[in-house]
Amino acid sequence: MDKTWNNKAWFLVLPMLALVAFSAVIPLMTVVNYSVQDTFGNNVFFWAGTEWFEELLHSDRFWEAMVRNLIFSFIILAIEVPLGIFIALNMPKKGWGVPVCLVLMALPLLIPWNVVGTIWQVFGRNDIGLLGYYVNALGIDYNYVQDPIDAWVTVIIMDVWHWTSLVVLLCYAGLVSIPDAFYQAAKIDGASRWAVFRYIQLPKMQRVLLIAVLLRFMDSFMIYTEPFVVTGGGPGNSTTFLSIDLVKTALGQFDLGPAAAMSLVYFLIILLLSWVFYTVMTNYDAER
Repeated sequence: MDKTWNNKAWFLVLPMLALVAFSAVIPLMTVVNYSVQDTFGNNVFFWAGTEWFEELLHSDRFWEAMVRNLIFSFIILAIEVPLGIFIALNMPKKGWGVPVCLVLMALPLLIPWNVVGTIWQVFGRNDIGLLGYYVNALGIDYNYVQDPIDAWVTVIIMDVWHWTSLVVLLCYAGLVSIPDAFYQAAKIDGASRWAVFRYIQLPKMQRVLLIAVLLRFMDSFMIYTEPFVVTGGGPGNSTTFLSIDLVKTALGQFDLGPAAAMSLVYFLIILLLSWVFYTVMTNYDAER
């Protein structure tokens, strides 16, 4: 017997498809159009083909920004994921402490990105910032405006403060979903704290950890507002990530063609690396 398909459901989907087409596809086609053309103003365009892409792939400036982005993202993942797991493991599972901890964890996520940058810009200043003043009082020469290492440390600590809470909340959601029977069986068997984590808690958190890693990688690789507000990409180009370099090319230099080509390559890199992360982690989960 043939199935009867109800196509009326498409009427519910079409408005969303139209919204996606308007907000994503049309701007994307505009960027593609700019990436293969050149202009001298007055809305007059000339065909450039793959010139901007070839120039971009041979640009040391692009590859240096890409390396900075990759280093930053991997440092962020190496800090925030273990730290988020550790905090989630030590959060209370019952009682009045649960809502208090959840609210405290959610607070940094509610602060807008530009406000976070402004907070840490002031916080790290040597004259009025608590961080800058007391670090220098300890005898450490700290100045994120002039020293590249200090700038990197400031941006990394800022991102850890802002986004570790996301990993914590995701891991906590995975932990509270574990039935008490698992812990009771482990206690009867005399399992150590490490064994409980290794064979009960970590496997149950794998799905949420996959989401956490993907979200944090994509966010950290696309980071713009916070480092731009704090350091402006400096000192020099030490914190000029791809997003900052892209904005400088598009708005600062008004090179729309190269900026469009960079944005497409940037998008494809994020898509490819996210797919690699997802494939590796899901295959590892399947093998287990």
